[in-house]
Amino acid sequence: MAGIASYGAYIPLYRLSRPDIKNAWDSMLPIPGEKAVASYDEDSITMAVAAGRDCLTGIDPQKVDRLYFASTTSPYKEKQAASIVAGALGLSRETMTMDFAGSLRSGTNALRAALDAVEAGSASCVLVACGETRMGAPNGDKEMSFGDGAAALLVSKSDVAVEAVGSYHAFQEFHDMWRSDKDTFVRFWEERFVREAGYLRIVPASVAAGLQKYNMAPGDITKAAIYAPDPRLLGMAGGKMGFDPMAQFQDPLYMTVGNTGSALPLMMLVASLEDAKAGDNLMCVGYGDGCDVFILKVTEGIEKIKDRRGIKRHLESKKMIPNYLKYVQWRGLMETEPPPRPPINHISVPALWRDMDWGLSLHGVRCKSCGTPQYPPQRVCVICQAQDNFEPYDFTRKKAKINTFSHDNLAASIDPPTTIAAVDFEEGGRIIFNMVDRDPDDVKTGMEVEVSFRKVHFFEGIHNYWWKCTPIRC
Repeated sequence: MAGIASYGAYIPLYRLSRPDIKNAWDSMLPIPGEKAVASYDEDSITMAVAAGRDCLTGIDPQKVDRLYFASTTSPYKEKQAASIVAGALGLSRETMTMDFAGSLRSGTNALRAALDAVEAGSASCVLVACGETRMGAPNGDKEMSFGDGAAALLVSKSDVAVEAVGSYHAFQEFHDMWRSDKDTFVRFWEERFVREAGYLRIVPASVAAGLQKYNMAPGDITKAAIYAPDPRLLGMAGGKMGFDPMAQFQDPLYMTVGNTGSALPLMMLVASLEDAKAGDNLMCVGYGDGCDVFILKVTEGIEKIKDRRGIKRHLESKKMIPNYLKYVQWRGLMETEPPPRPPINHISVPALWRDMDWGLSLHGVRCKSCGTPQYPPQRVCVICQAQDNFEPYDFTRKKAKINTFSHDNLAASIDPPTTIAAVDFEEGGRIIFNMVDRDPDDVKTGMEVEVSFRKVHFFEGIHNYWWKCTPIRC
């Protein structure tokens, strides 16, 4: 039986206090809590990579034969994003990659497609990675409620930790939220109509049909990870569905992360798996122009994958954005004076292609003669001078420390100063990185760091990604 063999998640380090948004606009919106905010060099792709890396902890990436990337906020309208995610994760070049987009159900749609592929035998191991960075218009309740985050699930028939008992699916053409190709912000219809004709009609009916299909009752479900635009609506639906919301509903992450769109049901499922034990029955529900309902059963294998960072450890690690204007700057919502430095005038597509193998995946080489790791790949070993005698070497999961660093107060940066660190890896090798998500005063020689896939440049529609280093987060 196909099921979930591993899980992972990612929540950005930074949080924005909702009272700070309220105060910036002198707004009357009384929404408490905070929302997770992707840094200026993060997007749905980089977060999906982070969640995928968490999911593949202790697992050989070469075993994955399909990668499904799901998002409504892919950086590209015409270019596959899944291929970037697969390359950054170091998957085999023969991996089949697909993008699922355009729907708040893209995450659960991708999960259904992965289960179908594995069950049918056309794939043996499918990684579903979903990331979101939706934006609501400034001074609106969607700006308050939307948050950023990502989740990843590994679907397979071997080492299954969570069996897929079955699913129920229904579509409903309905305009509650939408965003055209001309829009920056999500649009929505009047709240009462959206609530009564949409969510409260579609979700309870679909959940009831899913339970009936497998001869189950609401009381048989241990935890239900159900997407909802806000907790109040989830509570109203709970009464209609016959659940005990306090005992059976998974925390919708609204107060700590926000509504992460298509990633939310998968993130909630990951959160429920962190506390799950063998024999638990779980439910995962995606909503948007219809409903996807999954019924899952936890096996003994769940104990083998409890070491993920997941939701809990990311929630425990955070920094507050100092003010609302910093958020506005990171999102490019206001044009500001550019720094007095020459602008980036080009990105070389041939150079990106030429450096793809070692640049996108951070794969170097190790000398077979003396065992020294080196980056970028060389023909002649820098230590023993052996020629063309190397094997591939993955730097992304190696422990590392700062050898030396500098803070550049003159270089143009959204988050000055620009910190450059020469990083030594535990088993050998040294790479120079930009360092982010750091407090400049805390950076020290010998500080332990880890690598993180981030945006570097954007020019003429091309998003350029590479690896940076960050303090070890959690």
